[in-house]
Amino acid sequence: MNRRYSILSIAAVVAVAGILFASTYSQSEMTATKYRVSTVQDNLVQKINDMGGIALQMPTAFAQIPLDQIDSMVQQGRHVVEVQLTAQSVDLPIMGGGKYHAMTFNGQVPAPTVRATQGDIIKMTLTVPSTELTAHGNDMHTSQISATNFGAVKPGESKTFAYVAEVPGTFKYHCSGVNVAAMDQHVLSGMYGLAIVDPLNGYHNLLVTKTKVVNGQVVLDRQIVPADAKEFVLEYNQLYLTADGSYDQQAMFDHKTTQTVVNGFAFGYTPNGDINKLVKGDAKQNIFVAQPWNDASLKQYQGHPLFVDTGVHYRIFVENQGNMPVFFHIVGEILDRVTQGNVVQAQGTETWNIGGSQGAIVDIVFDNPGAYVAVNHDYAAIFSGAATVFVAGDPFKLGYGPGDMPNPSDAVPPLGKNSIPQKEVVHCLCTDDQAATIAKQIGG
Repeated sequence: MNRRYSILSIAAVVAVAGILFASTYSQSEMTATKYRVSTVQDNLVQKINDMGGIALQMPTAFAQIPLDQIDSMVQQGRHVVEVQLTAQSVDLPIMGGGKYHAMTFNGQVPAPTVRATQGDIIKMTLTVPSTELTAHGNDMHTSQISATNFGAVKPGESKTFAYVAEVPGTFKYHCSGVNVAAMDQHVLSGMYGLAIVDPLNGYHNLLVTKTKVVNGQVVLDRQIVPADAKEFVLEYNQLYLTADGSYDQQAMFDHKTTQTVVNGFAFGYTPNGDINKLVKGDAKQNIFVAQPWNDASLKQYQGHPLFVDTGVHYRIFVENQGNMPVFFHIVGEILDRVTQGNVVQAQGTETWNIGGSQGAIVDIVFDNPGAYVAVNHDYAAIFSGAATVFVAGDPFKLGYGPGDMPNPSDAVPPLGKNSIPQKEVVHCLCTDDQAATIAKQIGG
C-alpha cells in the first residue's frame, strides 16, 4: 500500500462504517481534510484571475442564433424551449448534519432539468443578481457553439443566447466560472444540470429477450416493449469540502471525495421514517442500512425511494456530472438496453461505464417485486453515498397498486417524447422558496 494514503484510507473506512452502521453521523467523519494547493498552482490561478479569466480567442460559430431571428425561425416551424436560470449562492445541508456553501442555478442542486426535442431552439437566459459575489457563466453541452459566445455574466446583469439542439441524448450543462477561471469550484459546488434532447421521431421500442418452454424445449422468447415509458433522471457528482463546508480544491486534485451524491444527495433515495413505520411499525426501525435523511422535519430533504411497477418500461437518464467514473449498475437487475446519442450501445448488460461529463439512457423492465439498488459500482462511491433504492411492485404487502406511490420530484424529468406521467412529491436539495415553487408546478 502507498504509505502516503494508508492512514487516510483507514480513516475513510472508519468514516464509511459510521455512515452505514451507526445511528448518528458526526461532521468530522463526513468532511475531507484541507490540503494547501501548491505554490505553482496558486500563482497560476492568481495570474488567470488577474487577467480576468481565460478568454479563448476563437471565431464565432455558425450554430448560435441571433436573437432577432428566432421569431422567423418559429414561423418556419421551429419550436423554442425557454430556459431561465438565476445564479444563487446558498447554504444547503449535507449528509451527517451541517451545511455546505453551495452555488446553484435557481436555488437547487442539480439545476432544473431542461427538455427539448431534436431540432428545437433552446433559448437560455442567465441572470446573476447584484447580491452575488462573483460572476457566473453557462456551458450547455447540447450546443455546438464557440466558447466565446457566452462569457461571464457579472453581478447585476443578464445574458441570453440561443442555438438549435441538433443531437439527441443526455447532455450536461454547467457554470463556466468566470471565463473558465474557478469553473471547478462553481460546478462542484452545485452549478450543474441536465438537458435531455429527445429524438425527433421518438424513442425506439425495447426488445427484451427471455426464454420459455415449448413442447418440452427451452426456446427464446423475444418480447417487444412499446417505447412509452415512465422516466427517472439520476445525476452523479462528488463533493470536496473543508470542515466548514467550503470547496476544497486540493481534495479535488487528489480525488479525495467527501461524499458521492446522486441528484445532490448522498443516500437521498432511501426509505424514511414513515416507510419504516409502515413496514415495521416503528419509524426508528430502519428497513435499509443507511437512512440519513429519515425525519419528516427535514421537509424537502427527507429521504424517499423510487417506486416502480413491475412489467413496465422505465427509461433512466443517467448523467455523470463529476470527474470520477460512474460504473452504473442496478443490484438484482440487468440493464435491458443502453443508448447514447440515440444509438444502442449495449443490450442485456450488467454494468455500464459512464465517464465524466457523459451520459447514457438506460432502459429496464423490473420483472419481480423487491428492492433493487442502483449504484456506482465503485465501492468507495457506494459507501460514500451513491446508492439509490428502487422498490418494485409491493414487496412489503402494504396494499398499494401500480402507480399509487408518488416519486421524488427531482428524480422525475419533465415530460417529453414517449413519456408516461407519474405522481410526484416534493423532494430536492433546494431552498424553501424553490421547494414551494416546485410544489406549485406539480400541484402538491
